[in-house]
Amino acid sequence: MLRSVRAALARFAVRRAAACQRHAPDRAALWLRLGCALSPAFADPFPALVHLCRAREDRLGALAFSGNPDAWMLLGEACQMAFRQKDALGAYEQALALEERPDAAMAAGELYLRAGEPTNAAARFARAYAAGGGAAALRANAQALFQAGDVRAADEALSLWATQVPDGLERLADVRAELRSRGA
Repeated sequence: MLRSVRAALARFAVRRAAACQRHAPDRAALWLRLGCALSPAFADPFPALVHLCRAREDRLGALAFSGNPDAWMLLGEACQMAFRQKDALGAYEQALALEERPDAAMAAGELYLRAGEPTNAAARFARAYAAGGGAAALRANAQALFQAGDVRAADEALSLWATQVPDGLERLADVRAELRSRGA
């Protein structure tokens, strides 16, 4: 019951912020911060606050909810869309520091791969698998390990991957050859 009351109050705060956003943006920001504080989960007030802060060119205002891993994921995705890879990586790492999340670890691993750091990428993909990332995390881990030059560990990751996907054992040799050619 308390959760539903908090959610209703957060929705009310978002409506109030929308009503006064044009003529009183400071008041709208206060309403949205109140909505963020009241919201029982990462919901409407958070992205609305980010959009308002962006419109007001208040770069630090969106950090009002820096203790929320979902907010850091949103920031990482926004930075990636703006081609700010280092900032995105920092946001994903912050999300990982707050909570073990397979999506944050996968995103960080992909950015490390793009940056030419396969060892760090492999570590993040291993974290993603440990956090519930499944077979996709294992395959990405194997790819990063091949690129890092650790063929034995990559083969172990691929063998484990093959047990988790349909027809994995039959496809293992082809996938191994594909990843080795990418790693070379």
